[in-house]
Amino acid sequence: MSDLIYFDNNATTKVDDKVVEAILPFFSQKYGNASSKLHAYGWEAEAAVDKAREQVADLIGAEPNEIVFTSGATEAINMALCGIYRTYKSKGKHIITVKSEHKAVLDTCRFLEEYEGAEITYLNVDKEGLVSPEELRRSIRKDTILICIMAANNETGVIQPIEEIGQLAREHKILFFSDTTQYAGKMMLDVNETPIDILCVSAHKMHGPKGVGAIYLKRKNPRVNCLPFMYGGGQESGRRAGTLNVPGIVGLGLCSQMAKSEIWETNTHVSKLRAYLEHQLLEIPGLRINGSTRTRLYNTSNITFPESVNIKELLKSYAFSSGSACTSGSGELSHVLKAMGLNDEEIKNSYRFSFSKYNTIDEVKKVINNLFTINKFLF
Repeated sequence: MSDLIYFDNNATTKVDDKVVEAILPFFSQKYGNASSKLHAYGWEAEAAVDKAREQVADLIGAEPNEIVFTSGATEAINMALCGIYRTYKSKGKHIITVKSEHKAVLDTCRFLEEYEGAEITYLNVDKEGLVSPEELRRSIRKDTILICIMAANNETGVIQPIEEIGQLAREHKILFFSDTTQYAGKMMLDVNETPIDILCVSAHKMHGPKGVGAIYLKRKNPRVNCLPFMYGGGQESGRRAGTLNVPGIVGLGLCSQMAKSEIWETNTHVSKLRAYLEHQLLEIPGLRINGSTRTRLYNTSNITFPESVNIKELLKSYAFSSGSACTSGSGELSHVLKAMGLNDEEIKNSYRFSFSKYNTIDEVKKVINNLFTINKFLF
């Protein structure tokens, strides 16, 4: 494992050493329950949670009271879709989303369709993975209560036109929820400038711990009302029951702060790695980069290799992905690439490389050299 070079950072990231250092005392020394109001252990934990809430809010330009901590982005997505549908279904039962959304969105939408009477429109994407704002506009109905479109795709890195989508939602007085799990911490994001009403973040996508995330619920203009997704306590101002994961929340807060402070440095470094990889690999006849090359996360490269290229041999020395980590174990072909028009064989020969601040140009050169050596008879 120590010799395996890691290029799967959209699946998860290495926890920053500073984050580990900040978290550890909350397991063994500062182990109080943040809901314990009568002693110093509880006060200390509560203060740590309050600080983290401010740090997460600052990452996206929100107010601290607009942040609700969750177990991660999947819970936040379920909370947003189910909670908002149940709150607003008396006004309408129509939700608009996209065929290339994360499975957490698509599966929750299908649950709402099957069991709660929701009506869902699944928009197409073009061959670059982009949704058409005009198709979105035509899909809006009088009973549309929510538009749900992710900011950046986890498999291709394609960035949707979220500002235009948000403005369209505002024009029609429809709530806009964006899954920003891959976007937040990599790209500058300010909810005061980009009209997003609900979004989610996850610590382990930006060098924080697994099992903790947050949902942003706008408090004014418009105020988002969302029924609780979990019951059993008054935590998070009654919006999400359960004892707070204080160590995880501390980690989420710090990695949010670090991601924002390092954003331009990381962007500059990682962009060079991806550009070098793609420039070298495009020497292979028939190789194709999947997704818009105009609007894509700087760390993500989804590549379709010709069938004749032996790519699987690289998996012995390098960690990369054939799609989303959340679905790759199921053996299903990528629904994202299928929505973009790729056929089954093309999808089977497609792989995602996703980089972080810890990757180096030497690692990228090594994977390219190894690929060319393995397939030397081709070039």
